[in-house]
Amino acid sequence: MFGDIGKMMKLASEMKTKLPEMKAKLGQSVYIGEAEGGAVRATVNGKLKLTDLVISPDAMFKGPEGVAELVIATVEAAQDQAAKAAEEAMKELTGGMDLGGLGDMLG
Repeated sequence: MFGDIGKMMKLASEMKTKLPEMKAKLGQSVYIGEAEGGAVRATVNGKLKLTDLVISPDAMFKGPEGVAELVIATVEAAQDQAAKAAEEAMKELTGGMDLGGLGDMLG
């Protein structure tokens, strides 16, 4: 029992120093989602914020609703990539230890 507490204390100490570095690295990362062969391209950073959106003239033939659907799907795809990268980084930081909801609060 006390061994687990010792592990958790060590992990907490490591996370305190490594978490800001991990967040900074993720914040500088770029993730791109595309739809319709690149007719719509969305770029998000590691903080899931949309940083660029490109809609080619070819996408306009889909009409307003079609373009909106493509944009939403493309942004979601890029955000999913960023979220998965953050999840993997957290697993690496914790050595695969399940933190439950605590990991979400730290992110």
